[in-house]
Amino acid sequence: MADKTLVCQDCKKEFVFTEREQEFFKEKGFESEPKRCMECRKARRQQKKPR
Repeated sequence: MADKTLVCQDCKKEFVFTEREQEFFKEKGFESEPKRCMECRKARRQQKKPR
């Protein structure tokens, strides 16, 4: 596996899906690549948390 450059579906910025992250996704059984960069993933998680 090699690092992959992906484009965030929210902010449209390119981000790197590292080899290490790919291994983590595989270990967890995730079949698809992330659609959002880390910043957008964090922001989305914050929005979903109950207050």
